Amino acid sequence: MTLTFNSDIYSQLLSQYQPRIIKTEDENEKFLEPVEELLSRSHLTSEEDALLELLVKLIEDFEEKHYQLNVSTPRSRLKHLMEARSLEQSNLVKILGSSKIVTKIINGELEITKEQAQALGKFLHVDTSLFLLE
Repeated sequence: MTLTFNSDIYSQLLSQYQPRIIKTEDENEKFLEPVEELLSRSHLTSEEDALLELLVKLIEDFEEKHYQLNVSTPRSRLKHLMEARSLEQSNLVKILGSSKIVTKIINGELEITKEQAQALGKFLHVDTSLFLLE
């Protein structure tokens, strides 16, 4: 099955949410709401996935600039997405290979590989780069 991307639908989503550079905490909170709503869905359209990716990037950029003490890591992003979607470690076993690997990644004993990041991105409908060190 080939997923198609409808520019008109994406334009409607952009018009509805009006994403832009986040400059205040209130704006950040405003954009967190649709992100959490999108993350709670089990299936996203290509257009919703693109919007989610954009909103997450805008939020990350704001938080990176304003919350230096709480720097996001691939592991913390994974844990956040798991929490937002009510996923358990057992839900990631098929994605990452084994329960031992999942536990080591969650505990910070192993870094997420490029292949694992791709699998997680596909499974969670987010950009692979969220799980890779920059």
